[in-house]
Amino acid sequence: MVYEKNTIYVLGTSKISKNDPIAALYDILFIGIILERDSGKIIDSTCNMVRDVTSDFIKSILVGYQLLDDIDEIIDEIKDRFYGMAQKAVIAAIKDARNKYMMIRNQ
Repeated sequence: MVYEKNTIYVLGTSKISKNDPIAALYDILFIGIILERDSGKIIDSTCNMVRDVTSDFIKSILVGYQLLDDIDEIIDEIKDRFYGMAQKAVIAAIKDARNKYMMIRNQ
């Protein structure tokens, strides 16, 4: 997929619990978010889950939201729809990506 020139990639990371299946493969959870630079609208995302269907599901939740203004709605939807062991880690990684995006905007 080719992304427009006005998009940026922001990576959020978080620690995962040792009993989570992700821990067998990775030391951290990451969520990469592609968004429009000015509006913060999420265009695409990826994450290092064990199964592609999980990454696709997280993506289906995120795409279309605005990373800065819609953070509470994003978190609420994750809590309502994603009951994987990594739920807290996913939320933490999204918050980390949001913080990095805020730093980029303030430059």
